[in-house]
Amino acid sequence: MGKKPTKIIGQSFTDFNSLIHSGKEIHLQTARLIPFYKPGDEMALTSIFLSALRLIKEFRKNISQAIGLTSSGYIYIFTEIEFLLFDKKRIDGLIVVVRDKKIVDAVLIEVKNKNNELDEKQISDYAIISKEYGIKKLLTISNQFVSFPTQSPICAKIPKSVSLYHLSWSYILTIAHILLNNKKDNIADKDQVEIMNEVVNYFESQNSGVVGFTQMKSGWTDVVKKISARATLKPTDEIVNDTVSSWLEEERDMALILSRKLGLFVRSGQKKFENNLMARINHEKKQLLSKKSLESILQIDGAASDIIVQPNFGNKNIEMSITIDAPQDRKVRPQITWLKNQIKFCKKKNPDLFTKLENELMIGINIKFTSKSKRIRLSELEYAYEDLGSSEIKSFGILQVKYLGRKFESRRFFIKIIEEMLLHFYQGVVQHIKNWEKPAPQMSTNDNSSKTI
Repeated sequence: MGKKPTKIIGQSFTDFNSLIHSGKEIHLQTARLIPFYKPGDEMALTSIFLSALRLIKEFRKNISQAIGLTSSGYIYIFTEIEFLLFDKKRIDGLIVVVRDKKIVDAVLIEVKNKNNELDEKQISDYAIISKEYGIKKLLTISNQFVSFPTQSPICAKIPKSVSLYHLSWSYILTIAHILLNNKKDNIADKDQVEIMNEVVNYFESQNSGVVGFTQMKSGWTDVVKKISARATLKPTDEIVNDTVSSWLEEERDMALILSRKLGLFVRSGQKKFENNLMARINHEKKQLLSKKSLESILQIDGAASDIIVQPNFGNKNIEMSITIDAPQDRKVRPQITWLKNQIKFCKKKNPDLFTKLENELMIGINIKFTSKSKRIRLSELEYAYEDLGSSEIKSFGILQVKYLGRKFESRRFFIKIIEEMLLHFYQGVVQHIKNWEKPAPQMSTNDNSSKTI
């Protein structure tokens, strides 16, 4: 590389245009909503997505927030960016944000569709190009899942001056669905609504290359069999890595599927691992090897509780659970009656679905000053107070436990079962359950308690 790359951030947009027209450093194309590529081509998907960002204000705002891109200013969007000073390496997209005729922010974008995965060497090369051109953000998009946009599904070498972000196509599709369905945050302009609808239709077509998570990695089946046979597993085993990474992708897919059904974002993952995917993977590996299970937390605004999802490899079952506070102004028997009334309400709201769930439902009774939960079948709740005596109930758990047997090993069938189970558990139970709230203090009815001043 003889010539030093021109820094883009801080440059006037007029000078940037002159740089492009000179053809000495960068070649690029303007993104088109109706691109001239064959259906299924990565560049067709890229161009349609980037054009939707340019045309739909609310869509642009949501994506910009996810990757920390400045939303104040006018954006210019390009595709097929070729860097002549770097062996003509080509990246899929470039967004520049212009304010007061100067470029104030920018992001380079690399896109994969279908089952194509990101390449560590390629992304590392693009990160160097980002650094040399003064572009502080690099975004990757693929069908690979992460819990937070600040995580990456690959371990590429990234300079400190460049921030790497990742979005899955399912995440992007979910944003579009929520904007179309959520009355509070929806798209204001009717023409932009129609454009968003057309973009969604393309994303959901078989030709687009946008796919959800449909199959656990091959190591999943091997780990299930080894745990059943009580064989030794190590954190460094590739099949353990396959199993944990598959679970984390499925965790995010579950959250996005539920998000589209509810019209709001369901959060997944743990905040402490937001910037460190490997730390989360190592945490789950320890959980898998020590407890023979994995765990995910799905957080839904407005719900009485987070949903805890656990696949248990030893028992070959899936547990989904919520935890609600027990009334603290009454004794054990009235506390249980309060819970029974909530369960009856669930059954009343959707009797057919509840009947399908009923035999798999269990109740966890969490006693104050003890760490273990007493677990009983829903059918045993009526007489649970008899064994509790004078114990003080802190909270209740409501669980659905589904035994899969050999189906637990199936890389495809496991996903189908757990995603259907999540939707049914939410619809049949979670959305109808309420936490106990401490009642407001009551005034005394004693006439002597109030005097005229």
